[in-house]
Amino acid sequence: MEIVFIRHGQPEWIRDGLNVTNPPLTDLGHRQAWALAAALGDEHFDQVFASPLTRARQTAAPLFEVLNRDEQIAPWLEEIRDPSWHGTPQEKAEAAYAELRGRPVNDRWDGLDGGESIREFTSRVREGADDFFGARGMVRSEHDLPIWHIEEPGRKIVLVAHAGTNSVTIAHLLGLPPTPWEWDRFVIGHTSVSRLEALEVHDGFTFSLTKLSDLEHLPTADRTR
Repeated sequence: MEIVFIRHGQPEWIRDGLNVTNPPLTDLGHRQAWALAAALGDEHFDQVFASPLTRARQTAAPLFEVLNRDEQIAPWLEEIRDPSWHGTPQEKAEAAYAELRGRPVNDRWDGLDGGESIREFTSRVREGADDFFGARGMVRSEHDLPIWHIEEPGRKIVLVAHAGTNSVTIAHLLGLPPTPWEWDRFVIGHTSVSRLEALEVHDGFTFSLTKLSDLEHLPTADRTR
């Protein structure tokens, strides 16, 4: 089994100096998405899913079009739920993130005031991943090591989502514990491609990170984080 993780393109977080909730892609973000679709259009994928948030859906749209498939949404791929800042000055969000980064590490689990806590977020995504993959015949074996039982090891699944949800899911499948800095654990660029491949071991499968934040489909000037 191969799982392909794609991060959304560049989003328009700020418009006219104000915060944008659930932002669309910028013009560059749309260009990144089409370059991604062109690069992956000749690959065979058994299933392709996108996060329900606008930036991920707009990133996935060219890929669905090139592959001649209908849009498929996986709600568990939703990024951490920030406070409702829409229409407020961008300095408000900047100050909140600066305050979060300045906390002692254990206090970061609480996340941003008024938003989903990082502890709740990592639990939600890990449980969502277990349900999603379990429905497709992949379950964690009763083992101290990250060993998985996979009914159809030849499948190839694409998930178009976010830096946070992709990082949490990759870490979960690799057997790494959650942290309150999931967005910094792996450096993942806009429309980057990361791949996990299942490797057979004696009593099941384990995952190998074969590619992280591949941006070769983009010219250097179009690469953003």
